Amino acid sequence: MPGTVNSEMVQTLSVTREIEIAAPLDVSFEAILEQLGPGGSVPGEDHFPMKFEPWPGGRWFRDLGDNVGHWWGTVQVIKPPKLLEICGPLFMSYPAQSHVQYRLTEQGGGTHLKLTHRAMGLISDEHREGVTTGWDHELEAIRRIAESQSRR
Repeated sequence: MPGTVNSEMVQTLSVTREIEIAAPLDVSFEAILEQLGPGGSVPGEDHFPMKFEPWPGGRWFRDLGDNVGHWWGTVQVIKPPKLLEICGPLFMSYPAQSHVQYRLTEQGGGTHLKLTHRAMGLISDEHREGVTTGWDHELEAIRRIAESQSRR
């Protein structure tokens, strides 16, 4: 049986992003859950709903109906309203593993949110180059949700 064996380089990725949110800690944490779940969006798509189960071992996945979808990760740590950690392949449909941490701290009357994404695997150039744009979009969406909820 003819076949091919190729060597590919396992790579790592480390991204850290931080923002200030003009909303209390608990509102900001709930905004993260909304963005990870039914209120989700990604660059180029204003509506990208996901399923997110906010408990240890909970799944984060895209449900396309009829048992079709894409598993993005599993909740590793959840300590509302200060910490959420998810591990899984996220948006990478190839051999890769990610760890994402959302760490929230109270700052004045608002929230400081630090996001850290670390990954290892056969990370594509497209994902390596676009990951900061994606996370910047994610954080701005969280800020928008939290600040709109806080004004109510």
